[in-house]
Amino acid sequence: MMKWDRLDISALLLVGAATVAVAQTSGGQSWPADAKPFRSEDESLRNYQCPEWFRDAKLGIWAVWGPESVPRQGDWYARNLYLQGSSQNKFHVEHYGPPSKFGFKEVIPLWKAEKWDPNRLMGLYQQAGAKYFCMIAMHHDNFDCWNSKYQPKWNSLNLGPKRDIAGEWQQAARNHGLRFGMTEHLAASWWFYSANKGRDTNGSLAGVPYDGNDPRFADLYWSGNEHPSFHYYGADVPLAYKLNWYNRISDMIDRYHPDLLYSDSPLPYPDEVGRKLLAHYYNDNLQQHDGKLEAVYNCKEESQGRWVQDLERGVKDGIDPHPWQTDTCVGNWYYKTGCKYKSTTTVLQMLADIVSKNGNLLLNFPLRPDGTLDEQEEKILGDLSDWMKINGEAIFGTRPWNIYGEGPAKVVKAGSFNEGKLAYTASDLRFTQSKDKKTLYAIALGWPTSGRLVVKSLAIAVGKINELNLLGQAGQIDWRQTAEGLEVVLPPQKPNQSIFALKITGVDLQPATVAN
Repeated sequence: MMKWDRLDISALLLVGAATVAVAQTSGGQSWPADAKPFRSEDESLRNYQCPEWFRDAKLGIWAVWGPESVPRQGDWYARNLYLQGSSQNKFHVEHYGPPSKFGFKEVIPLWKAEKWDPNRLMGLYQQAGAKYFCMIAMHHDNFDCWNSKYQPKWNSLNLGPKRDIAGEWQQAARNHGLRFGMTEHLAASWWFYSANKGRDTNGSLAGVPYDGNDPRFADLYWSGNEHPSFHYYGADVPLAYKLNWYNRISDMIDRYHPDLLYSDSPLPYPDEVGRKLLAHYYNDNLQQHDGKLEAVYNCKEESQGRWVQDLERGVKDGIDPHPWQTDTCVGNWYYKTGCKYKSTTTVLQMLADIVSKNGNLLLNFPLRPDGTLDEQEEKILGDLSDWMKINGEAIFGTRPWNIYGEGPAKVVKAGSFNEGKLAYTASDLRFTQSKDKKTLYAIALGWPTSGRLVVKSLAIAVGKINELNLLGQAGQIDWRQTAEGLEVVLPPQKPNQSIFALKITGVDLQPATVAN
């Protein structure tokens, strides 16, 4: 069994007697450099405010990459290889052998990262418009992608690449001026590895236990998790497991001081260790930035002012007063051979919709096991780079307008896993504005075949437009403001992407009532 460096639980459960008031500055929250104002009670954590860098950033790129990428069979391979009859189990048996003979512990050393060039990749991400980068620190597979103090065997310095994946990603991000984020998925690992406590039910090896039953490998697969809760990130786990989570994530914070920390769950174990960990993260960040809070914590739970909510593959139905984030992927989470990717048009439509509603997009480009992107992924990044050079000002550093947009594509119910339910058309527009509110951007999510765009929200009754330009178009274009809306005559040649932006300045521009 794994040995934990025991954290005193009485210290974890300690609740401070006072909450330190927040001092506001134009750049965010500030305290004395040596202060530790955040404590584990909600009243203290609600003093958190999202930093300006995140609100300005809008686009982050994520690399979901680790030993589960080795088979090139997509997400959750370390669990599904043990589920007899699943597609990943069939692949595993065919290529590696039965799980009772060749389990995930044998897959891990096959991850070599032999062609990984983090600086080249970060250059591609930066050119595509990313302002922050996130790496997966550990997935549900319980393998740490750094020199982990509390996972000394199953980490990337000891096995596989034998490199400090986190440290090299961090340095590359700094080299290219990107904020650095780390994502942790450990809370689900207890449930995740319950699958390898079984055995085949038929075939020549029926009844032979999988390797997860062997106590010699409990430091990877855990023990006592044969019958976990229904919820894959459930809280009904042993205290030792919760302390292990705390120790490993706090070790990660202390080593790398990430600008962004993401938990693939609600805040894990909030009544015991989760809020203590969150307070530690915020306080550590303050000390790293001379008393100015620059930290972003994402989890899949409404923030109530304590963090930045994340929606997996989901979008909001309107403008949220709190900054938020969508995390999604161009294809599968881990690299999958033959996976169909989102088109560049789809990515841009999602980005415009999310930004118009006060959100950010964290977009995963899964790496192949050798550390490279495939040609399709590089093409999408190149397309994004070309679009951002022309239209980036309508995205980066902006804020929502009075309404997020107009058109028939509307989210019926906000939440995770709803991204594919919207079909954007040339009649859909999304609005952003400069922080000084002097410039309005209308982003059209498609190119009208008629060559004429009507923005109903900018009818003449709600303000006067002084100047209008089509980003990327030299010279003036014809437009007029009527009682029906702003009518724009588009040039005969559409841009390389069907998504385009109008830059508008005027007086007292307020949205008219839109009838779609």
